[in-house]
Amino acid sequence: MLNPVDFSGRPFHFVGIGGIGMSAIAYILAKQGFTVSGSDLSSNRITQKLQDLGIKIFQGHHADNLDLSNAPQVVCSTAINQQNPEFQVALANNLPILHRSDLLAALIEQFQAISVAGTHGKTTTSSLVGFLLLKAGLDPSIIIGGEVSAWQGNARLGNSKYLVAEADESDGTLVKFRSHIGIITNIELDHPDHYQNLDQVVEIFQTFAKRCDVVVGCIDCPTVTANIRSDITYSLSEPTADYTVAEVQYNSADTQALVIERGKTLGRISIGLLGKHNLSNTLAAIAVARYLGVEWPAIAEALPDFVGASRRFEVKGIQNGITFVDDYAHHPSEIMATLASARQQNTSSRVVAIFQPHRYSRTYRFLEEFSHSFTEADMVIVTDIYAASEPNDGKITGSQVAEAIAAAHAEKARDQIHYLPTLQDVQSFLVNHLEFGDLAVFLGAGNLNQAIAPTMQELSQNPKK
Repeated sequence: MLNPVDFSGRPFHFVGIGGIGMSAIAYILAKQGFTVSGSDLSSNRITQKLQDLGIKIFQGHHADNLDLSNAPQVVCSTAINQQNPEFQVALANNLPILHRSDLLAALIEQFQAISVAGTHGKTTTSSLVGFLLLKAGLDPSIIIGGEVSAWQGNARLGNSKYLVAEADESDGTLVKFRSHIGIITNIELDHPDHYQNLDQVVEIFQTFAKRCDVVVGCIDCPTVTANIRSDITYSLSEPTADYTVAEVQYNSADTQALVIERGKTLGRISIGLLGKHNLSNTLAAIAVARYLGVEWPAIAEALPDFVGASRRFEVKGIQNGITFVDDYAHHPSEIMATLASARQQNTSSRVVAIFQPHRYSRTYRFLEEFSHSFTEADMVIVTDIYAASEPNDGKITGSQVAEAIAAAHAEKARDQIHYLPTLQDVQSFLVNHLEFGDLAVFLGAGNLNQAIAPTMQELSQNPKK
């Protein structure tokens, strides 16, 4: 049941405000004029931005962070344990406790919302939709799970009736959103900590779809085709879809295609995003923009300028002729798609995959799938598993992941697959083993990307490497 949100002026306090999803909502509320405060275990670039906006930020979770004289509404995400001292104070003082999804659902009801759902591709697709509407002058508000340079962050408050929001299925809260347009990019089991099987995931998406006025679905995903009634369809291969493509060219620097709308050719697009999955995401964004009345020339003109969201094949720099890429991929399907894009871009040199498994439950459940996900990599490095607050039940280790990958890729030399437990181990290894021309792709939803900058820094001090 949706908890009521008070928009009459009562303050909001976010427990864990530095998270990518929590911070976006806090930003929107502050821009709307509400009094907002929040706490997080450590400061980062995001919390500094919120502080600059006038939000009071506390470092660490402490009972006295809550101003009881103003009786704030306390906002938590699924990541916040009920033993958290701020949660306990809110409970003891009978303060309203809202889940992040309650607040997002309440914001969605204020707008004609475009909610982007799906197991993979949500951030890129929602970023693309927001970008196209922004470039077309529709001035949307935006709440997404990644930072985009076009609006300098993960959120934007516009002046129109449109809100583009990323709708996350990981904890089942997707069912709370009542949207004007809902996009479903694909449906897979990705969160075995919350769902026992794919049927449960499908049920959540079906409920989400029923609460949308218009559903835009990707019929390249058989699970979507079989279980979701889409009002607008898109596909890279099915000519009967409302939106499809022809004459596709996957180049090392861009992707080009003819876009076809209900049998009629609209024109050619060029996007800087690589891979089939990103062309599919682009087609979804085009379908929404066209439904909202955006003319084709405006779409075709805007797309080449879209540079993507942070941590989505984000090039962090080039050092000693080695390109460093940060990517959020943490599911077997995502890893395969990302490495296929990497191979596209680096056809003549090595693709080096550095993988940090995310969550014990996911790694254990999908070990077989993970083992077959690294075909396009010339070298694979696996770290210890990033727990993401899960207890270690002892069923799976990073070493076992590396062994499974080696067993599934017998054609690769044994010395091309390595288990390196810590980020420091990874850094030391890369400094000594990366070669000129390599494309080093850091894969995972944890903290693996923290190894990129120091590795590049150390390489800069060793120019012969």
